[in-house]
Formats: sequence, C-alpha cells, structure tokens
Amino acid sequence: MKNNKSLGQHWLKNRGILDEIADLASVGLDKDTLCVEIGPGLGTLTSSLLRRFSQVIAVEYDEKLAENLLKSFPGKNLQVVHGDILQTDLAELAKDKPYVAVGNIPYYITSPIVRMLIAVTPLPERIVLLMQKEVAQRIAAEPGDHSLLSLYVQNQAEVELGPVVKAEEFTPPPKVDSQVIALTPLKEAQISAAALMLASRGFSNPRKKLSANLANAECTKADWENILQQCRINPAARAQDLDLWDWQELNDFMKKT
Repeated sequence: MKNNKSLGQHWLKNRGILDEIADLASVGLDKDTLCVEIGPGLGTLTSSLLRRFSQVIAVEYDEKLAENLLKSFPGKNLQVVHGDILQTDLAELAKDKPYVAVGNIPYYITSPIVRMLIAVTPLPERIVLLMQKEVAQRIAAEPGDHSLLSLYVQNQAEVELGPVVKAEEFTPPPKVDSQVIALTPLKEAQISAAALMLASRGFSNPRKKLSANLANAECTKADWENILQQCRINPAARAQDLDLWDWQELNDFMKKT
C-alpha cells in the first residue's frame, strides 16, 4: 500500500528490529497486559506484538489502513480503532487493565505523543516508541546537554535508549535515522511543578547564561549569580548544565528568601 507522506508514514521492514521492539515492550510483564499500539500502519509491528500480548488495541489515523488491518489478522485478539491517538481516551480503551503503549510514531507529533503518554491517567506500565534518533537522544540527555523536553520527560519517567534503526530499514526511507526509546512512567514526578516552571524560564534563551535568563526586576543577574553560587552551581552555567535536582534546589532556595 502506498504511504501517505503528509502523515509521516514509513514502514519498518526488519523483522529482527520489530521483534526487539516487541520484546522491550513485553519483558517482565504478564502476557495478559493489554498492548495499545500507536499507528500500526501495515501491521508489521502488530504481528510481533500479537505473539507477546494476549490482546492488542491498535489506534490508526489512516482510515484505509485501519480498515485493512483487521483483515490481516483473522482470529487474533486485535481491536482496531480509527482515530487520532492524541484525541483517544486511553482510560476507556484500557478499562482498568494494566497496559503498555507501543508504536512507530510520526516524527512531526513525537513530542505531543510522549507528553501525553507520561501524563495520562492511568499511566501505561511501559512506553516503547520508535522515533527520530535526534529526539530520542535529546530525551535521554544528561547534564550539559539537557533541554526542557529531556527535563520534562525524565521528571515523569525512567528513560532507556534502545537500538538505532538506520533510514534504509524503512520503506520509503526517511531522511534521518531512528531510535527506539523505552519509558517507564513514575507514579509521582521527581521535582515540583514550580521547579519545572523555573527551568522553563531558564531555557528561554538556551545560549545565554542561566543568570541572565532568570534575571528580572526583583532579582538581577548579579543576584542570580550569587544564588547559584550558594546552591553550589557554577554562576556561569547555562540551563542545559543543570539536572532536575539543581532546579528543585534553586526553587526551594527562592521560596526561603
């Protein structure tokens, strides 16, 4: 079937990688755990998932693909939902069953999908996604390379990078390589919403020093340099240099002053 370029459709054809994605999604979990697949397309990953989960619910935006998918797996415990994953009520799909979310997702809506899956109620047991390599590595970044996205995701989930998938493994091949990422959502966020809000201020201009980004009429650049020093953070630091706990410490310090 011809792909729809406007929907970012690229079919992964390497069975070994498809099985590895399914293994990452299912390892250590009961086979009765529900699997919600995002964007099943032609069903290549669906096939691997059905061998590891007793039930798969596939959410497909493309109406023709949704119609054809069910016909491809007669007799299997597969439910196909035609719809937008970002508008789908996962709680209604799961019906109080533990579930995982898995998918080869379009590059152009990667961030909204990730943000939704780590904040939805109830949370998935695990999230395994194939996405643009650059974005996967940005999500898994460490201090020195952090972004607001990496802080947001790591605040809500444990992050594990999986295999890199070369562009030529897809039909048609995208312009960049992809990578698998596995997220285990946390029951509680690691730092407060206020600390994360402070971080968003710090990233207002990532090229500038943190003290300049945080400065305002009430707390000058020099004041912030002094605060950073008192919190044992380099006064010349930029936002990408701080980890989650640095932001929480800064926020707690500001509450006391």
